[in-house]
Amino acid sequence: MRLPRDVSGQDLARRLRQFGYEVTRRVGSHMRLTTQERGEHHVTIPAHDHLRVGTLDYIMSSVAHHFGLTRQEMNLRLFGAP
Repeated sequence: MRLPRDVSGQDLARRLRQFGYEVTRRVGSHMRLTTQERGEHHVTIPAHDHLRVGTLDYIMSSVAHHFGLTRQEMNLRLFGAP
């Protein structure tokens, strides 16, 4: 399943709320999101208009690993049908 190419940092932060992530800090052009579900976990997201595919992949992989999901399951939950 391909990752979307037009996801902004704000959009990703909004979509990660379903996993309990909230913005806990914002410095310059980066946001730090934290969840307490299944233990504390942090991710840093650039607040850019379009995230690079590698950056999006790394963030999703980190979140998927924390929640015990595959990257494909994470992609479906965040962005819907392929």
